[in-house]
Amino acid sequence: MSAEVSEPSVVLNIKEIREILPHRYPFLLVDRVIELDLESNTIVAIKCVTMNEEFFQGHFPEAPIMPGVLILEALAQTGGILIHQKGFKEKTAVLLSVNHAKFRRPAMPGDVIHLHAHGVHLSSKGGKVVAKAMINNLLAAEAEIGFALRSFEQI
Repeated sequence: MSAEVSEPSVVLNIKEIREILPHRYPFLLVDRVIELDLESNTIVAIKCVTMNEEFFQGHFPEAPIMPGVLILEALAQTGGILIHQKGFKEKTAVLLSVNHAKFRRPAMPGDVIHLHAHGVHLSSKGGKVVAKAMINNLLAAEAEIGFALRSFEQI
């Protein structure tokens, strides 16, 4: 008897994410969005960690783990997608602060990171999201991430 593996539904694919975020390889760290609830200001995205990532060449190459700062960046990008989808489409979210960041377990090649963000304050000038990264339903990282909204000319 074989177990059937179901793929999470895709709300935004990589092509749509590339239309929202200004990031490009190797700094685009969100592969797809699987949940988006604009009424509750929540989003869940996925980052698939592969051995082909450039940072594994120098970040503990004999025991590769994803740098924690890149997990935070993936969470910030997820928050940026939420902000865009909330209607702030003429500006981009620029990282302003990271507070209460904690790393609970490493992300390694083969892991799928579920990136959860909840907007606690969103305005035309900026805001804050509370975010967490989950691997196999276990907390890997968490932080409060503040951002400012800027037009591309201001960056």
